[in-house]
Amino acid sequence: MGGLSERVRTTEAQTYALDNVAALNTIALEVVVDRGARILPRSAGLPDDWFEHDGQITKREIRAMTLSQLAPARGELLWDVGSGSGSVAIEWMLADPANRAVAIEARHDRAARAARNALTFGVPALSVVTGEAPQALADLPTPDAIFIGGGAGAPQMIEGAIVALAPGGRLVVNAVTLETQAALVDWRARHGGELTQIAVAHAEPVGRFSGWRAAMPVVQWRLVKS
Repeated sequence: MGGLSERVRTTEAQTYALDNVAALNTIALEVVVDRGARILPRSAGLPDDWFEHDGQITKREIRAMTLSQLAPARGELLWDVGSGSGSVAIEWMLADPANRAVAIEARHDRAARAARNALTFGVPALSVVTGEAPQALADLPTPDAIFIGGGAGAPQMIEGAIVALAPGGRLVVNAVTLETQAALVDWRARHGGELTQIAVAHAEPVGRFSGWRAAMPVVQWRLVKS
């Protein structure tokens, strides 16, 4: 570079037609975004409709708060149990290129959907395990954080998650039904941690006017393993 025989040429990838390219060369790429392209923000809470899902998805606002509580740090591993669309695991991996995640999903169609979403969002390294928890968790590498979005009421699920976590690891469990929320109250009494109720409402049309339509409240339990 900088010598007498240096050549600088430019072209677009879609119309590439350069010939006589030297064996030793340097390529600089400039990515030009088309109008309407999806630009992934650095913050958590991507729009729900960016994901392929069948309704089994941690909604945007709840997902943002969940990821805040999971507190991803560079190079850490997440177990996303009852992954559904894989949205939490995918956003965990988007938080840092070195992050890893395992999505555990009992239904084959949802597991396949999570894998497709991972490809769409540029995190193909997401590991998708199809199977019932806690049995499917037996041979997985030690996680730094665990999110449970389904099956949280099963005692063996919670106990297994706490045992599996690395010291300092974070367990976050979301509950929508009264029965599962009651179970989280009990688990907090046994193990400590924090309980938070999250209520979200969106403005929607009511005739000629607008009003608040509330989503079902979510109770969230967070435990840091000592």
